[in-house]
Amino acid sequence: MASDHLAKLRAAVRDVADFPKPGIIFKDITPILCDGALFRTAIDLFRERCRGLKVDKVVCIDARGFLFGSAVAYELGIGLVPIRKKGKLPYKTERAAYTLEYGEAEMEMHIDSINPGERIVLIDDLLATGGTSASAATLIKKVGGELIEAQFLIELEFLHGRAKLEPDPVVSFLTY
Repeated sequence: MASDHLAKLRAAVRDVADFPKPGIIFKDITPILCDGALFRTAIDLFRERCRGLKVDKVVCIDARGFLFGSAVAYELGIGLVPIRKKGKLPYKTERAAYTLEYGEAEMEMHIDSINPGERIVLIDDLLATGGTSASAATLIKKVGGELIEAQFLIELEFLHGRAKLEPDPVVSFLTY
């Protein structure tokens, strides 16, 4: 995609100081979501990246990953698999833990949402420390899916989250 499209997306990402706590600069994607042309540009980035990968399903992470993943799955005409925080899914689940700054949390996925051997792309809005993304990758593999690629609109490179996903391929469109 043309660099001018990426520049427009980058210009729309809003920095919010001290959110959710002091010292953090939050990358707010709301301006992208609120602008139809920018939102389409973001979806097109993911969709075009998926073309040729022979993807069977898109897996997306609660909550902002749902915004991008569902639109991409729709565009590709393939299934969508949500990964949510523990206790939010109604059927039998597989779980994977990840580390937070102060403790641990768990992500869950329905046990029957991916068939063994299905080719999966993981989509989320932002890759930071990589904990949630790594737990999502673990879940995909636990149920027999083949993680083809993890894709992110934004990556905070200075947090080295990519390292938690390797050797799986990681793609991010905007890096900070």
